[in-house]
Amino acid sequence: MSEHKATIHWQRHDADFLSGKFSRDHTWSFDGGASIAASANPEIVRPPLTSPAAVDPEEALVASISSCHMLTFLYLAAKRGFQIDSYTDSAVGTMTKNEKGIPWVSAARLRPEIVFGGDQRPTQEEVAELHHQAHKLCFIANSVKADITVEAD
Repeated sequence: MSEHKATIHWQRHDADFLSGKFSRDHTWSFDGGASIAASANPEIVRPPLTSPAAVDPEEALVASISSCHMLTFLYLAAKRGFQIDSYTDSAVGTMTKNEKGIPWVSAARLRPEIVFGGDQRPTQEEVAELHHQAHKLCFIANSVKADITVEAD
């Protein structure tokens, strides 16, 4: 169907790599030209070996889930004739340990706040159905095994 490319670049500087005292900072570059500073989760690898301001993979996964859900929701709402003026999601991912004791992102909780405009406003039931359909059709939600819930008003 399609390919999606990312280039991840990390380089050792003068740090003692074998002792584990090396920077986890790296760059994500995408085919459209965007580059993002990335690093390890600062709760897992403490600064100064990581940059707390950089995006970590766990945050990126939660953002991808939220972004995909939002884009699918916007598409479905537009098809139904509902105008959306703004959509803000304060998504939260939860890491737990699996049966082998390995940490993983086991859940993502989406908490969208949506402002509708225009003349046609959806009922709460219609909003819930739009979220349900968005979840079913979201490419990322269909690609991960984390439990994804939507807490909408």
